[in-house]
Amino acid sequence: MERNLTLTIDEELLRAARRIALDRNTSVNQMVREYLAETVRGTGREQAAVAELDRLFRTTRGKVGKASWTHDDLHEQ
Repeated sequence: MERNLTLTIDEELLRAARRIALDRNTSVNQMVREYLAETVRGTGREQAAVAELDRLFRTTRGKVGKASWTHDDLHEQ
């Protein structure tokens, strides 16, 4: 079910958004819907990635050897 949402934005911002929408052959409304959907999907992906990293850190036993470089080596030109 779709619901209506009323936004209040600066007039110049709306003009600029309309120009971008026109260039993309879409509407400001569609751009906002896509932005919100991507934000929600991105948040889910980020949370999944953090959970996977946390699992890896807890379950993986890796050993890193002694560094063979110095700070100065890394910043040499």
